[in-house]
Amino acid sequence: MIADVDRLTFFKELETSLHRRSIRNSPPAVSALLDDDFVEFGKSGRVYDKRLTVELLRDDDSDFMPEVRNFEIRPLSADVMLVTYRSGRGDMFDLRSSVWRLSGGKWRMTFHQGTAAPR
Repeated sequence: MIADVDRLTFFKELETSLHRRSIRNSPPAVSALLDDDFVEFGKSGRVYDKRLTVELLRDDDSDFMPEVRNFEIRPLSADVMLVTYRSGRGDMFDLRSSVWRLSGGKWRMTFHQGTAAPR
């Protein structure tokens, strides 16, 4: 079994890779990270599927790299992991949660939610 610190590092790298513009702007890279049944509940309340997410991120021209705080992982089963953290900058942070599922030997995000957080 992977040591807890290694597992934390592994999932933090997976999760935050989507923060990098070079990944976000690459439809093949984003497609490889998202499960086919991916769904996101955005902090705006809007719902996104994989196709729309890949399309929107392809044209994202932001170089904003959020600060990540309180990154935690919780195994829900042997092949499902819950990731939670706060991301943002200054006094503007959001709560984030993702569900990663092991499928075909690869971990893919199947769900993500962003929630506006009070200061």
